[in-house]
Amino acid sequence: MHTSTAPMSTRPPRLHRAWLVAGVSLLTLVAAAGFGATPGVLVTPLQEEFGWSRSTISLAISVNLLLYGLTAPFAAALMERFGIRRVLVGALTLIVVGSGLTTVMTASWQLVLLWGVLVGLGTGAMALGFVATITGRWFVRHRGLVTGVLTSGGATGRLVFLPVLATLAVGSGWRSASWTVTIAALAVVPLVVVFLRDRPSDVGLAPYGATGEDPSAPSAASEPTAHPAAGRAPATLSAAARTRVFWLLAVGFAICGMSTNGLIQIHLIPAAHDHGMSEPVAASLLALVGVLDVIGTVASGWLTDRVPAALLLGLYYALRGGSLLLLPSLLAAEPHPSLLIFIVFYGLDWVATVPPTIALCRTHFGTAGPIVFGWVFACHQIGAAIAATAAGVIRDDLGSYTVAFTGAGLLCFLAAAASIRIPNRPAGDQTREQVTDRAREQDEASDRGQDRDQDRGERSPVTSR
Repeated sequence: MHTSTAPMSTRPPRLHRAWLVAGVSLLTLVAAAGFGATPGVLVTPLQEEFGWSRSTISLAISVNLLLYGLTAPFAAALMERFGIRRVLVGALTLIVVGSGLTTVMTASWQLVLLWGVLVGLGTGAMALGFVATITGRWFVRHRGLVTGVLTSGGATGRLVFLPVLATLAVGSGWRSASWTVTIAALAVVPLVVVFLRDRPSDVGLAPYGATGEDPSAPSAASEPTAHPAAGRAPATLSAAARTRVFWLLAVGFAICGMSTNGLIQIHLIPAAHDHGMSEPVAASLLALVGVLDVIGTVASGWLTDRVPAALLLGLYYALRGGSLLLLPSLLAAEPHPSLLIFIVFYGLDWVATVPPTIALCRTHFGTAGPIVFGWVFACHQIGAAIAATAAGVIRDDLGSYTVAFTGAGLLCFLAAAASIRIPNRPAGDQTREQVTDRAREQDEASDRGQDRDQDRGERSPVTSR
């Protein structure tokens, strides 16, 4: 049970502690993003040293992407139960151990365990649930702005790490790149321990922009001992999966993951290397995508307030599909204007799908929208995992990525068709709170069952001899 002993102050200091928390959170996300930048850089060096096929290496990456997505819906519940600092320190520790031990691995199953399982769980614990928890507890004013900045932490991390890691991998060997990521994650741990707090009330403050008491602080009356928040995610999924809108969003976002994180982020550098381009140059192009996706996401958020979200999604997916169909003919030994145009366009479109997808989740699922989006994001990572492995297998069997890029482009047109079928308002008698009510009913039924079991246990006669 959470208790606060510090006196509440409604008069914040000159620099509210929330901004320090946001800054440490951003550094944490940037450091964690370093590992997300690593796989694409190390595919070719690992293949050359160990003789592993690209499909074998891609399997480890797929496990990472899959666990990253499946952990995300539960991240907020874990932070509610164990606290933000504990979860973050544990997550960073998993990344440090997983990345550090790759330098002494000798078998491909170790790559799957370290890259896939350990780092997948670590980075997944710092995904959307972490951002939502920080902004929800520490900010009232500028909550949307801070959410956007923290969400861009992954892009910033790729921008910072990709060229450095590629240069290290070529000049000093891939192990130096892995150690760089390990040290970056380890360096953030003291900052988290010293400066991060679970709630503003822990340091006697209200959230930034709030007046009066901390609305995020749990009370003794409202904090259940059974902690039903841990069961909230599956209950919400069960309710949302009964609707057609959820599956249209899930299919579209799964294809989104296939065409971005699973394909371009992992395989663009090896594909460019197949055409004679050096890895540092190819990594710089992918880092440019990371810069531009921040601009694209902000612009997409602005458009989402003014244009029907389903129409935007359909347009984004269709344009992405057309660009992927052209990519095989654009790859060459050196960057050229047409390839740079592709990079600019793809960067602007990379995560532009996120704001309209969140808006549609909020519109159709009401207060359950964030949890529903967590599950839609899990579908995104499942799609990414499938594409990461499939593209590696295709490259091994056919000697090029042409079929992978073309297939992803055609799937994007399927995502566009699914997206434009999503109504901008709930249809018929489906209200925005319907899924929330269903999930709440399941939670309450579960709680009643637990209470009955407990009462039955207390009433059972116990005799001793």
